[in-house]
Amino acid sequence: MKKVAVIGSGTMGNGIAHVFAQNGFQVALVDISEDALNKALGTIAKNLDRIIAKGNLTEEQKKHTLDNITTYTSMQDGVKDAELVVEAATENVDLKLKIFRDLNAFTKPEAILASNTSSISITKIASVTDRPDKVIGMHFMNPVPVMKLVEIIRGYSTSDEVTQQVMDISLKLGKVPTECNDYPGFVANRILMPMINEAIYSLYEGVAGVSEIDTIMKLGMAHPMGPLQLADFIGLDVCLSILNVLHDGFGNPKYAPCPLLVNMVQAGHKGAKTGQGFYSWTHGTKELVVADRFKKK
Repeated sequence: MKKVAVIGSGTMGNGIAHVFAQNGFQVALVDISEDALNKALGTIAKNLDRIIAKGNLTEEQKKHTLDNITTYTSMQDGVKDAELVVEAATENVDLKLKIFRDLNAFTKPEAILASNTSSISITKIASVTDRPDKVIGMHFMNPVPVMKLVEIIRGYSTSDEVTQQVMDISLKLGKVPTECNDYPGFVANRILMPMINEAIYSLYEGVAGVSEIDTIMKLGMAHPMGPLQLADFIGLDVCLSILNVLHDGFGNPKYAPCPLLVNMVQAGHKGAKTGQGFYSWTHGTKELVVADRFKKK
């Protein structure tokens, strides 16, 4: 398998395209916006430069990686020859279902259709295709070029053969594929998101401040970053979406998103990508600055 298409050129999509291209795959990177595609190529080039600066890549390998990526604004043109498609669009059920209906129509019947979803049911996504045995979850971690884990999610009808193929491909990318079954949130977010939600509740209820909560979790639990910083990094809208999937999927009130999280997303404070979340991200330094709203009076 050498021909891969990636749908979506945002943070996850360009990272996924990067690792496939760097490992010798021919990648079709698809997005509706030419500007988004150009920005993605710029991001990939910068990330490759960082690897070169560490002595782990040559300029020639960088050129070869970029040469392996072709961009398309037409999904039909981008995926027609793909043997594997990895969808990395926004975490929105309706959008993903539309994309998979189109992929089912535009790809070769034998092509494997994978989703980078972090919480949405693979079985539900597969239900809009006529090849549910070839639909699978391939959940990369962010930042994709750095993080080793790929969470491989089997839908209800995903075949053993397809699962093994995707596990083998992940190994060729230098990743550690880990298999799980298709239930809300899978494993990573079923465990992570309630922790983040509880950290937000701790802030909401006045148990402690932003930096105190994150410091306790970093120093006490050896987490590389605190849960509130991580929530900002993931995107508060994404956290809210995943919690809603868990809440709807299990019908258990323990997954209900904290009202503070809901309000922040509705106010447009979605974390690092909007400049404001639990921290302020607009000051131009790497220093963590608690957002004005959460600073102690």
